[in-house]
Amino acid sequence: MKEKLYTIPLNDAVNANDECPFCYIERSVEQNLMDFVLGSCASYMESDVRDETDKEGFCRAHMQKMFDYGNTLGNGWILKTYYKKLLREMEGQFKQFKPGKTTMADRLRKSVQSNAIGQWVVQKEQTCYICDRFKSEYERYLDTFYYLYKNDPAFVEKVKNSKGFCLHHFGDLCNGADARLSEKEKAGFYSEIFTVMQRNMERMSADIDWLIEKFDYLNKDADWKNSKDAVQRGMQKLRGGYPADPDYTMKK
Repeated sequence: MKEKLYTIPLNDAVNANDECPFCYIERSVEQNLMDFVLGSCASYMESDVRDETDKEGFCRAHMQKMFDYGNTLGNGWILKTYYKKLLREMEGQFKQFKPGKTTMADRLRKSVQSNAIGQWVVQKEQTCYICDRFKSEYERYLDTFYYLYKNDPAFVEKVKNSKGFCLHHFGDLCNGADARLSEKEKAGFYSEIFTVMQRNMERMSADIDWLIEKFDYLNKDADWKNSKDAVQRGMQKLRGGYPADPDYTMKK
């Protein structure tokens, strides 16, 4: 099948022979978004971008990554307008706030689920400029995966011979298959993908086993085989991401 522009990133991810091609894509997309938000193109100075970051904010994880990225001035500008919008909202929330009545059960639980200020804070924490844009792109990559799986036999063979997926993204693939594949297609897909996952989870488990065995003095001169980086790969295989990655910083 002739490669199309939108299939290139997914093919590249599968060709990278990573523990999970979707982790590979996730890292690439996230880094591109970090560059867009804080990089040398200074998109944070554009009013439409700042309107969106003021509206959505950033989650705790991406706040940390933005700090690690290293653009102090850019982070300062983003925080400046975000705080001004937040203070206006907060003032409005405080003006209209009225304490609700609590029952004895509420007091025993020491919490109330219907507090207006608490709900406002929860709502503020449910959006993140980077997370929300990645989710949108991720859905398109899932669509592309099933498109290639149904139309490109060479892609299917690459997946069958790959290192599989992390457990997190494997779950997404299974959920996505139910919505995107026919009954006949699902039968073949699950049979193939389960075999891939079983084989690679066993491989990962064996690498970890040998890593531990290497700490036995009897094996000090033995070959490490593929176990030297088994801890970070094993963590990735379970939860996704790259535990051993250094901080992603602004390009000088």
